[in-house]
Amino acid sequence: MILSLESQAPAIKVQNWLRGEALANFQPNYVYVLEFFGTSCPHCVKAMLNLTQLQEKYRARGLEVVGVAASEKAATADEAQANLEAWLTEKSPKLNFRVGIDCSGEMDKHWMGPSLSSRLPTSFVVDRDSHIAFIGHPTELDSVLPQVLDGTWRSSDQAKAVERERIAEAREEALTESIGDKLEAAIAIEDWKTALSVIEDGIALLPDSLHLRAAHSGLLVHGMRDMQTGLPVLGQLVRDAIDRNDEDWLLQAMYQLFGPELDYTDFPSVERLAMGKELSEHILALTGLKDDARADLYQFVARYYRESGDEARAEEFLDLALKLVDGLPLPDNIKQPVLEDWLQTLADYKGEEARSGDVCVVPRKNISSGATPKGGEDEPG
Repeated sequence: MILSLESQAPAIKVQNWLRGEALANFQPNYVYVLEFFGTSCPHCVKAMLNLTQLQEKYRARGLEVVGVAASEKAATADEAQANLEAWLTEKSPKLNFRVGIDCSGEMDKHWMGPSLSSRLPTSFVVDRDSHIAFIGHPTELDSVLPQVLDGTWRSSDQAKAVERERIAEAREEALTESIGDKLEAAIAIEDWKTALSVIEDGIALLPDSLHLRAAHSGLLVHGMRDMQTGLPVLGQLVRDAIDRNDEDWLLQAMYQLFGPELDYTDFPSVERLAMGKELSEHILALTGLKDDARADLYQFVARYYRESGDEARAEEFLDLALKLVDGLPLPDNIKQPVLEDWLQTLADYKGEEARSGDVCVVPRKNISSGATPKGGEDEPG
């Protein structure tokens, strides 16, 4: 049975409470936010800080926030708890709500699994009558919580629409993951016929899946090297990315053309650069892009210009991308590898050292024009 809007909230079965008093049952007349988080989740720190603010803001109106760590990886439960204690002390020293840990799998079994939730952080809002009012990402709580607290959310058309969309997206994600597993297995043994059949069947079911569309063009062009069939498929991906004006679609289309670890030996340069020109000009005309999206897109625009022979513009846009990344509020373990990788590419472009803050790299030898070694970057997600 799916856990969704209006469902009775399951029981709370954590093994240990690390912050606040133990909570065995949801109490009447209180609204609860049950937040599933993890120490390995890069977005969870910000989410926990926001929850601290929400708890302070709405405590007088009956809000109780509960954090649940149910995905900790460690050799023993004691080690997992010690790691979580250290993480809470460092990342959330001003925490003002309960936090429990469960290593038994019970909370995932009764909450995450039945709600079709697979990513952290995930928020469950439990209404005053112990029924589910909302399931989703914590960034949505700022707008949802006031309506739950005043009793208008659950009966609203907006709540029903949000829940229908969430369930549809979760089912699509599960189907995409299943298709991806079959595809990966076929590609691993270079069974191209089966791989192509898996993708085409998947696209028939999910025609708007960016993941499958990108995998389709990637398999034909970069795996099977079937340019006659693959170039029209890739060309359609490029046109759809531009028509949709969607950052993720544009990023995937640029990756298919300029992914640094892909082999373009059989890809006709005229067609490749023509597609790259069309995408780059569209990207540069966009307004309102967030800095993280601009950084990702600009580093591919830089690769287009480098391949086109315009070294000055290539260096200009890669430098812009680096400055944008440097200004993003990201944890060092995420920001630093990106800075070092792109700085290395910039140094290779210039043929001289490149620097950003305390990071300085020198150009590598025997790097061909516009190229970086295979394995330099992962495919964009």
